[in-house]
Amino acid sequence: MPNIKSAEKRVRQSVSKTAINKHSKSELKTVLKNAHQALDTSADDAAQKALKAQKKIDKAASKGLIHKNKAARKNSQIAKKLNQLG
Repeated sequence: MPNIKSAEKRVRQSVSKTAINKHSKSELKTVLKNAHQALDTSADDAAQKALKAQKKIDKAASKGLIHKNKAARKNSQIAKKLNQLG
């Protein structure tokens, strides 16, 4: 346990930020999974789900939730699948 007040505050902040990041990452994974499933099955709303996923990816990268190169790679994968649909 921390002995200094500022260290106690940092622990509190760390716990709350970890919870927020966990929620955001989980949400991102869900959106990505839905987009990939829609693109694989050629669903009617595949383009909308892909766009939503790309938006989430870009936002996560700008917030530092994922690395910008990972974001670029994921966006590229989605765009590639979307272009294959026609």
